[in-house]
Amino acid sequence: MKIAIVCYPTFGGSGVVATELGIELSKKGHEIHFITYKQPVRLDLLGTTIRFHEVVVPDYPLFTYQPYELALSSKLVDTIRKYQIDILHVHYAIPHAYAGYMAKKMLEEEGIFIPMVTTLHGTDITLVGNHPYYKPAVTFSINKSDIVTSVSESLKIDTLRLFNVNKDIKVVPNFIDTEKFEAQYKDCQRELMALPEERIITHISNLRPVKRIPDVIAIFHGIQKEIPAKLIIVGEGPEQIAAMDQCKELGIKDRVIFLGNSNEIDKILCFSDLFLLPSERESFGLAALEAMVNGVPVISTNAGGLSEVNVDGVSGYLSNVGDVATMIADGIKILRDDATLNEFKKGARSEAKKFDTHAIVPKYEELYESALAAI
Repeated sequence: MKIAIVCYPTFGGSGVVATELGIELSKKGHEIHFITYKQPVRLDLLGTTIRFHEVVVPDYPLFTYQPYELALSSKLVDTIRKYQIDILHVHYAIPHAYAGYMAKKMLEEEGIFIPMVTTLHGTDITLVGNHPYYKPAVTFSINKSDIVTSVSESLKIDTLRLFNVNKDIKVVPNFIDTEKFEAQYKDCQRELMALPEERIITHISNLRPVKRIPDVIAIFHGIQKEIPAKLIIVGEGPEQIAAMDQCKELGIKDRVIFLGNSNEIDKILCFSDLFLLPSERESFGLAALEAMVNGVPVISTNAGGLSEVNVDGVSGYLSNVGDVATMIADGIKILRDDATLNEFKKGARSEAKKFDTHAIVPKYEELYESALAAI
């Protein structure tokens, strides 16, 4: 199949999943065309089976806001026509599904009929998409998609609750290549980050308010009172300055390392002992899954799809949003002795294998085939 994938090219979960999906599909012989405004961060290899098409929005002074949706629709039409694309897969309802539908209608005028699969990832539904300004367009775009998927059962329930959707939503969870991690990083160079007696605790996100960064700092503050530890925060975002100030106020500035954005997530997780994800909302929790596949137990909230990934008492612990005291106690419980920590590390790896690439990617192929058969 020739598959066009539309996604955001950033560090966010939807862009990562879309990119990894395209890479895995190309390994199976499909021709993949990424269409977005810059090359996705996880896309290193371009060639005959993976191509990138940049959406360029001309800077025209008449517009206060440049019309990205219009440029994207036009680029989709050109790419689908030129490369005889079989199927269009858009990630994130807004604005990609809307632009995809407009491209479909333009192509139908030429007698070209292409099915569109829309994957819902989270904030496109629960936050941005639910805003009164966007809700009618998002509802329309979902209902006009040929196939709709969501990355968790929780997100499916939220979508049906918030929108007047008449489509059957298929749950296809996020995935990870477990084989890639089995022999990776024999020497993690842990000594660069911490002393031998210190545990390494990690948080990775875009540091937005929804990630509850003050809770991350507070949980670490409580744990390090009992157990020598360092905290590594990976990512950049609006909460970073306040988090640094909080560390200073708590007297733990020298125990917290802010690394900024990084393409070496797996290396960082390789030497981590515990992962913190106290989010207010998570449609799936891809960061938790990436930690687990590296054998890092997770302390998380039970918000959204996290309970579908992190198994309480096996791969880590779940708590209610804002229950910092319980998260501190659970973190100490995991980290206090090597035997317990190793048991949770094994549990984390075991649970991660349920989301292996080879189990999930074929589900998308089946959906593509059913969409093509329905034309």
